[in-house]
Amino acid sequence: MTAVTPETVPRVAPGFRLQWEPAQNCHVLLYPEGMVKLNQSAGEIMKRCDGAKPLAAIVGELEQAFNAQGLQPDVIAFVEMAGKQRWLAWS
Repeated sequence: MTAVTPETVPRVAPGFRLQWEPAQNCHVLLYPEGMVKLNQSAGEIMKRCDGAKPLAAIVGELEQAFNAQGLQPDVIAFVEMAGKQRWLAWS
């Protein structure tokens, strides 16, 4: 797996499906063996990982949506962790 940079274009990995789960009141990541319940921050990042936008654009969207600055280190750290868990993939 290559290093995560602002130019990395993440997508939900094959075998996983991200969806909103009303019963859980959160985003969940479904896979054949089970489900991962995501907290709000993780759900907001994951739903933007569509394989079309680089991380820099995702960070910009998050900073605008939540009126925050300086989110890039946290977003990159989450994407790195999600990559190690095989939830996200990128080229």
